[in-house]
Amino acid sequence: MRKLTQKMTKAWLLTLAVGLFAGFGVSNAQEVTEETPPATEEEVSEYKADYDALLEEQGIDAYAFDFFTTSMLWTVIAAAMVFIMHLGFATLEAGLTQKKNTVNILFKNVWIICVGLLTYAAVGFNTHYPLGVWQIENVVGIHGWIGDLNDGGATFGYGGLSLAMTGYGDFIFQAMFAATAATIVSGAVAERVKLSAFMIYSTILVAFGYTIAGSWHWGEGFLNQLGGGDDAFYDFAGSTVVHGFGGAAALAAVIVLGPRTGKYVDGQIRPIIGHSMPLAAVGVFLLFFGWFGFNGGSVLSANPGPLGLVFTTTALAAAAGGVSSIFISIMVLKKPDLSMALNGLLAGLVSITAGADAVGPWQSVIMGAIGGVIVVFSILFFDKIKIDDPVGAISVHGVVGIWGTIAVAIFGGANFMSQIIGVVSVYSFAFLFSLVLFLILKAVMGVRVSDEEEAEGLDVAEHGAPAYAD
Repeated sequence: MRKLTQKMTKAWLLTLAVGLFAGFGVSNAQEVTEETPPATEEEVSEYKADYDALLEEQGIDAYAFDFFTTSMLWTVIAAAMVFIMHLGFATLEAGLTQKKNTVNILFKNVWIICVGLLTYAAVGFNTHYPLGVWQIENVVGIHGWIGDLNDGGATFGYGGLSLAMTGYGDFIFQAMFAATAATIVSGAVAERVKLSAFMIYSTILVAFGYTIAGSWHWGEGFLNQLGGGDDAFYDFAGSTVVHGFGGAAALAAVIVLGPRTGKYVDGQIRPIIGHSMPLAAVGVFLLFFGWFGFNGGSVLSANPGPLGLVFTTTALAAAAGGVSSIFISIMVLKKPDLSMALNGLLAGLVSITAGADAVGPWQSVIMGAIGGVIVVFSILFFDKIKIDDPVGAISVHGVVGIWGTIAVAIFGGANFMSQIIGVVSVYSFAFLFSLVLFLILKAVMGVRVSDEEEAEGLDVAEHGAPAYAD
């Protein structure tokens, strides 16, 4: 250890010197050399003492502290990228709906991220990860405030090499995921849901619904223990436990809420055109960008092997989903439809989310391409049966989430029956939880605005101000 420490000290001092040289620039190097005296033995000794103290804090993990630091940095960067996805959802939903509801869409997304972070700290995180403390064994473990997550300090004491981050790093990354479930519902119920009802609904959904279902897989619940753990349900970054949960919850809410006025008249589908396709496109590209953090951060470290693979499979699946949806929409609709292309790209991303670390590049292309085909027919199907989803969220996240989860068994070696059990369990729970919650809210306070408010637009009816000055 002493020789290792000496070598690391020399490397550290050399790195410091190179950093200082780069900071001043080549043109100033000679001047610094001439005017700055070399470090004294006392100064070098102080540097070494500080570094030795750092190594001592890390204990037997000192050799990998640089890896830990890099991993922790990547985790918080990935968390910030997932946060950007909420901006993507907001702009996508706003773009695909009428301009008279833009403020309402944006307001709901502001509420979701704020209340999502607070409730995840208050009850969500320790319910998502009950750490073996369950009220109903391996099914429900509701617990409170996050408390002090620095027990492991700045060492591997929190999660080891496989979870190379501090407790707070783990919390903030997972917290950014949590609000996504309610955001998916937000787009599906847009333009006719009562704001107060949705605010209550989204709070409860994120705090308890999402976290209970997620604990079955990521919290070492019953899905994680299928087949004694050897054949456990596999969902790398959440095709089912995040996107599928949100899609199934959205379906239940839309059924209770009913379609927008004028959407289906005399058996005919009357398109309600979104007011800004540029805004919708910007939203999708922001989501694409954030998905690199969504999937890449789920490596839970900066391990270069899986990290590079996950970035590659994520990008290829998204591209394949976009291309396949474009060609299918041309064949079916006789025109290249931009909204279908945008949803196809997102479908490719949802398709790969469950298995981004378990498949190779060409498998990811196939998975994404099939997802892009599925989403086109799914959107058309729900319209045909009069399920009004203004942004296609149920199809993109719910239907394609099933495909992405099953595809891991086909292309990535996961146990097929475990994947089926996982899908049925999470989707059924999400649907029933959302259905019961929405029905209770409907009975207590109503969940839908009046016909007059819907016609006027929710910006004025709910907020008293339009988004755009005409």
